Amino acid sequence: MPTLSGSVLPRTVPAAAWTVRRAAARHVAAYRALRREVFVDEQGLFAVDDADGVDDDPRTEVLVAVDPAGRVLGGVRLAPAAEALAASGRDLGWWTGSRLVVARGARGAGGIGAALVRAACVRATELGVLRFEATVQVRNRVLFERLGWQAWAACDVQGSPHVRMRWPVTRVADLVRSTKSALASVLGPLAADVGTVLPVGTLGGAGFRGDDGAPVPGTDLVAACDAILPALLERDPEWAGWCAVLVNVNDLTAMGAHPVGLLDALGAPTESFARRVMNGVRSAAQAWGVPVLGGHTQLGVPAALSVTALGRTDRPVPGGGGHPGDALSLTADLTGRWRRGFEGRQWDSTSARGAADLRHLATAVARAAPRAAKDVSMAGVVGTTAMLAEASGTGAEIEVDRVPTPASAATGDWLTCFPGFGMLTADEPHTSRMPAAVGALAASAECGRLTVEPGVRLRWPDGAVTTAVPGAATGLGAA
Repeated sequence: MPTLSGSVLPRTVPAAAWTVRRAAARHVAAYRALRREVFVDEQGLFAVDDADGVDDDPRTEVLVAVDPAGRVLGGVRLAPAAEALAASGRDLGWWTGSRLVVARGARGAGGIGAALVRAACVRATELGVLRFEATVQVRNRVLFERLGWQAWAACDVQGSPHVRMRWPVTRVADLVRSTKSALASVLGPLAADVGTVLPVGTLGGAGFRGDDGAPVPGTDLVAACDAILPALLERDPEWAGWCAVLVNVNDLTAMGAHPVGLLDALGAPTESFARRVMNGVRSAAQAWGVPVLGGHTQLGVPAALSVTALGRTDRPVPGGGGHPGDALSLTADLTGRWRRGFEGRQWDSTSARGAADLRHLATAVARAAPRAAKDVSMAGVVGTTAMLAEASGTGAEIEVDRVPTPASAATGDWLTCFPGFGMLTADEPHTSRMPAAVGALAASAECGRLTVEPGVRLRWPDGAVTTAVPGAATGLGAA
């Protein structure tokens, strides 16, 4: 079992200059020698050597504290959890910190151990880890708790009592908070006016509040609208134009609607910039076979782009149609790659697809007719699950190792990115028709369930459950 060990002794050595850094090869050798000195010779935790398989994993990273002369005063390592690798054969975003060690003569040198633990937490965050843990000696529990860690289980390592500690990772909750949590405050006044100064169809009407598209009262039309982030528009105008169509078609797909037309509103600093954006819009419109009906264009202004899509269906699929106990499925196109310049944030599974494939995928939800559906938005798989669950008046639990994931994408990134084509659906267990609807074009699997308890939790291969979204995503409530 990987452990964070080490001794806690009174500070008797004057603080000296040192820094924490990622280890080079020469530092790793010194770090391992220091581990043997402390864990074998000094503490007797191991008979001959404390080396294990984690040391051999090429993904393992070592952080060391070094003095001005380059001598290693302490170190710690980070690596994917061995249990996750054994259960799924891949990195699930569950990592452990282990083998924390400080040289005997440096244990009073200004808090090296604490600095290494803090640096490990920062590095785990940079790596996109969703679960970060350590098994520490009981006497070090207080140190870790002071650093914000939480104890969750007790165990023995080599006959020595240890405590399993967990660093609270807030990556998903932070993403949801930054992208969705203000919606209730911003849109609340509209909801409050329904039935008074505003008609009942406001915000989608009964059963469709918070959906990807809005049924137009008295018709079989569904309308959807999305704006493109200025940073994306300015960095890659053609891709932004393509994405403006993509996200709107996805919105209609999630509602089970067939796209019939687009309207665009474009602001651009120059005519050439506007042409680049419209080239992307035109290419996507042709690929999905949706005409651009009109819109508005203005030059000499900061870049801005929004697209409205119209679709038709007489049986719109709600985002809030799920029930407690329903199975949650993800259907996603795993082909493609990270979009250059947006690695870890935007997966491009569409630009290399042929028109026939794209149009077929756009009919998947209509043909499968699930109880509830939402397309995976910029809140990622977990954040979008939180919105589907909130609209359904439920919570959700996701089994991390059952989520369809591209081989070249880290799980933490995949669960928080925009995946190109990704649909979350809810149905009675083992009844989803999404696999048949997409065929070989996308992967589809039941990977969770809707629950009575609000929020979204992640279930890991060892049975542990961590909270990803503690409560409602938008505050708009049940549809």
